[in-house]
Amino acid sequence: MEKLNDSGQWIILMGIMVSIGIFFLAFIINQSTLVGQTTAEGVLEFPKNEIQDTRSEIFLWSEKLAIIGSDDETSALNDMATLARYRRNAEIWFRIDPKVDVGGNQYYPIVIHYNNGVTEYNEDVTYFVSEV
Repeated sequence: MEKLNDSGQWIILMGIMVSIGIFFLAFIINQSTLVGQTTAEGVLEFPKNEIQDTRSEIFLWSEKLAIIGSDDETSALNDMATLARYRRNAEIWFRIDPKVDVGGNQYYPIVIHYNNGVTEYNEDVTYFVSEV
């Protein structure tokens, strides 16, 4: 019997294997660009400036607490929450607890909640108030 020449089959088989490998590499590269895009979008959607502005306003209120009463604090909370809802489409809630004396310094424990539907931010902070 004559020997069969099957070297052409190996060439075709190796061509199929290489094309499948290139297809999977292209698929992986395509997925990595999608993951990078959604990560960048997440960074762009994070409302860093809005949270910082909210924190600074709350800290200003905590410094004025020695002068104002609880009715003014409730009014400020309602005003800030209403403005955030209409201007930023965000839900803001905060609570300023009575000041605490730590080593002769006055601190206000503050709880801040921020939620704009995409980002939820919660913080418990102790804010130092200098007595003037």
